[in-house]
Amino acid sequence: MPTDFRDGRTFPRRGRDEAAGAMWLLRVFDKARAAAAGTIFDYIYPCPMDQGVFTRWGISASQFERAIARHPDDDSIAAWLTANVTPDKIRAANEWLTNEKLENLDRQDREEGAPG
Repeated sequence: MPTDFRDGRTFPRRGRDEAAGAMWLLRVFDKARAAAAGTIFDYIYPCPMDQGVFTRWGISASQFERAIARHPDDDSIAAWLTANVTPDKIRAANEWLTNEKLENLDRQDREEGAPG
């Protein structure tokens, strides 16, 4: 789980990667933990994409930050999400990402060297 992006060669996980059926969760988890540790480098947390996903999940950045403080690994943050966000809201966020933000996902993959 990467959390130090200061070398410019280490990146948050892809927005397309899913945990608990939720796209973006692993990426925002990486970014939020890096922001808390002061190792986010030139990434932004919460960025407009993070905020858009949070809105669709029905949570705030501060709620997510409290959750990551209590749930330090992928499995526990995924369990927290499914306990606090309905499947319909997760689906709505995924649809927003794939329908309205696909170009952003593709750009991130290109910039970060993710396989296409």
